[in-house]
Amino acid sequence: MAEIESRTHWLLWPVMALWRFVTWILQLTGRLVAVILGIALMIAGVVVSLTVIGAVIGIPLAVFGFLLIVRGVF
Repeated sequence: MAEIESRTHWLLWPVMALWRFVTWILQLTGRLVAVILGIALMIAGVVVSLTVIGAVIGIPLAVFGFLLIVRGVF
C-alpha cells in the first residue's frame, strides 16, 4: 500500500510520530494473532479429520488455517 506523503506542521510532529508507532504495533500484533489463529485452526482441522465423517469439516478448516498463516506472514 503506497503512502501519500503529506506535510505536517512542526508542532504536530510528536503526535504524528506517536500515531505511526501505535499503528505499527497494531499491525504487528494483528499479523501475530493471524498466524497463531491459523495454527490453531490447522491443528483443529487435522484432529477433526481423523474421523471419516469429520473430514468434511476438518479439511476445509485446515485449509483455511493454512491460508490464514500465509496471509499473516506475507
